[in-house]
Amino acid sequence: MSDFIIETNRLTKQYGDQKSVNNLNMHVRKGRIYGLLGRNGAGKTTTMKMLLNLAKPTSGEVHIFGKDIRTNEKKILPRIGSLIESPGFYPNLTGTENLKIFAELRGIPKRNAIENALELVSLPYRDKKLYSQYSLGMKQRLAIALAVMHDPELLILDEPINGLDPIGIAEVRSFIRKLSEERGKTILISSHILSEIALLADDIGIIDNGVLLEEESLEELEGKNSKYIHFIVSDIAQAARILEGSFNTKNFHVEDEHGIRLYDTNLLLPIINRTFIENGVDITEAHVCENTLEDYFKKVTGGVGIA
Repeated sequence: MSDFIIETNRLTKQYGDQKSVNNLNMHVRKGRIYGLLGRNGAGKTTTMKMLLNLAKPTSGEVHIFGKDIRTNEKKILPRIGSLIESPGFYPNLTGTENLKIFAELRGIPKRNAIENALELVSLPYRDKKLYSQYSLGMKQRLAIALAVMHDPELLILDEPINGLDPIGIAEVRSFIRKLSEERGKTILISSHILSEIALLADDIGIIDNGVLLEEESLEELEGKNSKYIHFIVSDIAQAARILEGSFNTKNFHVEDEHGIRLYDTNLLLPIINRTFIENGVDITEAHVCENTLEDYFKKVTGGVGIA
């Protein structure tokens, strides 16, 4: 039995000559928040649609709860709540009235399902305000209330914070975290906003041009941040010889004809500077730097940052 709630094997979706998703192997663990991070058009939404059997893969497999979604759709989908595109809410009805219609269509038996879902997302029950009068943040919260109304084990949310103001983003982040920590839900959330995924997710997958470039825990990714001393010097070859000979370290990287990064930060910068100068190496620049998570994402996605 797999330890993963979601597991894909070489999942691919091709439109003509273009592969929107390319040999994707994703692993979402039970009770965790998995952040699928990538720029707009990277393949996030297409991946989620294939997970929900809304789009048929060109090749590859999707297993959810250990079962193939293609042959077990009727058993799997009732255990999932999703927000892929804006639901078709009626503008002339209230939030409660809209949810009542969906509850009847889906045959949700629980008496307090609507009230509990609205409470979770901080929307009033039996309010008189019509959906057409809702702010963008309220509309997004109602969509998430719809996704959780039947108390699913797994939530798949595509860009749930897209377009929200900072207060709305913080509110959505709060109840997504609450769903995971207090109710044990497994959550797959996509976003192009790096800073929000970093605050929310336990595990992160980085997708770019349909390819899953990285898949690790947030802790592991943060551990890849590196601290180093950056030098700009007149003689790069001599500087390298001094680091190896006088300081007994090879833990450095020559960037170009004048730049060098020293990763052995236990060495004292003033002593290195003095040794360089004593051996005829002029120093234009010497300072301690630290790569951020943003720097790392730029690196793995080919130098283009994510908002």
